[in-house]
Amino acid sequence: MNDSTQLPLIIEPEALQALLESGRPLIVDLSQPETYIKHHVPGAVFLEYPWIVHRAPPVMGLLPDARQLSNVLGAVGLTPDTHVVAYDDEGGGRACRFLWTLDTVGHTRYSLLNGGTHAWVSEGHSVTDAIAVPRPVEYSAHLVERPVADRRYILDHMEDPGVAILDTRSPEEYSGAKVYAQRGGHIPGAVNLEWTRAMDKTRNLRLRPADELHAMLAALGITPDKTVITHCQTHHRSAHTYIVLKSLGFKDVRGYPGSWSEWGNRSDTPVQEGRGALPAG
Repeated sequence: MNDSTQLPLIIEPEALQALLESGRPLIVDLSQPETYIKHHVPGAVFLEYPWIVHRAPPVMGLLPDARQLSNVLGAVGLTPDTHVVAYDDEGGGRACRFLWTLDTVGHTRYSLLNGGTHAWVSEGHSVTDAIAVPRPVEYSAHLVERPVADRRYILDHMEDPGVAILDTRSPEEYSGAKVYAQRGGHIPGAVNLEWTRAMDKTRNLRLRPADELHAMLAALGITPDKTVITHCQTHHRSAHTYIVLKSLGFKDVRGYPGSWSEWGNRSDTPVQEGRGALPAG
């Protein structure tokens, strides 16, 4: 169960359907605009994904400052007592980045719609094309450090056996065969689990059963007793893994904003490509 609420962290479509008439929770859609305009969960407010990320090219996917987050969260009608259900049309990456962002301001009342738009529409739940207009409120965001692992934190903990780095990019990006920064490869010691492997494509992109996910992660040395840092290229895909880990009972999970777009574009960060290591400098 999520903190201080009766709604689970991962909510099923049928459970959300039963809540639609109650006026709670606040439902936030982070799908592509054309998907939202076509159909969405009744009452869901639309949130543009670029509003919840900061870009400083070549580094992308950074965490916005408190002022920007205050404006965005207030604009969708968030209050400290609001329970949020987020979803998107891509399997949960953008929705989970939003939920991780809520964690960074200490807002823990939230859920992910399991399967998002895919499950909701495919299984015949009610949809609308009516635009839901949020009721803006004043929101004062204050950033907290616990959900964040920045470059300095990673460099300081690379030799810590109690810290695991989970790279959720494709195997080709991880190995350095595909390069989307000045340097390719991965953070030394990081293990690789491509983010969509947590999804069950036969069940409309729902999460795989918990026992399957635990086994998949344990095979890589990712266990609940460790601090786990998730990253990808911009902490978009890895935000999904962040929420997956939380749903499995991992207590100390941190996301790396900027991710490889920062690490791979610097000359002072160590990089491992294939089986060889490229030192910093």
